[in-house]
Amino acid sequence: MKKVITFAIPCYNSAEYMDHCIQSILEGTSYAKDVQVVIVDDGSQKDDTPAKADEWEQRYPDIVKAVHQENGGHGIAVLKGLSVAEGTYFKVVDSDDWLDDEALPKLMDKLREFDRLGERVDLVVTNYIYDHTLEGKRHAVNYRHALPVGRTFRWNDMGHFMMSQNLLMHSLCYRTDVLRDGGVPMPAHTFYVDNIYAYVPLPRCKAIYYLDVDLYHYFIGREDQSVNEKVMAGRIDQQVRITRIMMHAYHLYDDIDSYALRAYMVNYFVLMMAICSVFSELSDHPDAMDELGDLWAELHDYDRRMWRRARLGICGLATNLPGRGGKLATVAIYRTVAKIFKFN
Repeated sequence: MKKVITFAIPCYNSAEYMDHCIQSILEGTSYAKDVQVVIVDDGSQKDDTPAKADEWEQRYPDIVKAVHQENGGHGIAVLKGLSVAEGTYFKVVDSDDWLDDEALPKLMDKLREFDRLGERVDLVVTNYIYDHTLEGKRHAVNYRHALPVGRTFRWNDMGHFMMSQNLLMHSLCYRTDVLRDGGVPMPAHTFYVDNIYAYVPLPRCKAIYYLDVDLYHYFIGREDQSVNEKVMAGRIDQQVRITRIMMHAYHLYDDIDSYALRAYMVNYFVLMMAICSVFSELSDHPDAMDELGDLWAELHDYDRRMWRRARLGICGLATNLPGRGGKLATVAIYRTVAKIFKFN
């Protein structure tokens, strides 16, 4: 049967929680045969992830495909899933997250409708929920005031995004061919590649649809989680690596025709530079600030206009305050924002 969508689940030593993720997709789609679930075992060696992946494929061979590879990191696992995807659409679901059982059928209905009518939609956007399970708290992110609801639109039809409304991997369902045509430059053994995934392919998307449902549950709570403040500070070199790739993907003011998409992508990139600035301040790496200085200098040489926007705008000034007092103020600003928007 033709596959309407492929759900790719990168798994690395995920045996403790991957079943919940997989089950949420199978149950939410009513075990439909036009769905493909690709479980990518990214070289797991410390638990039963490989065996679990194979067991799921054996139980549902018409739906689930288990793929094993040497460890390459999250981005390489996503690309592996993409390489074997059979669905018209492609969505990544991390193994510690899950999809909502009421929202998922609505997404499936809409994708099947596009397929039945022969309507090409390059990107479907849905809402997501920061699920602070250990605290018993949830924080939903929607796009109601930024995107037209319930109709196909173009980038210039969208409105202004607030700081809390960036399009993240959790909210995106791309047409598979959009991702394949032009590729997604995901580096190996690097965290935070979801920023590349949610940034580089956007200009290729011509027709977009916003389905206003709370689909994706993004688990927040493990101490070793990539968005934990201490973990992010310890991996500042990887954050810089991701930001550098995003920098070189486009000369935004020259390459992006849509003024609305350009404004959105400029703001996204400015935020990435601010994150690099904050976590360089928080990092214990002795060369973190030198690497940050090199990144700003590289941006200055690569795209002077982007440098001015990122460094001399409010966000850049607030996250690069001079002196010890400036460092304390920068960190305080970040923690206040994090507390308000609850993203880690």
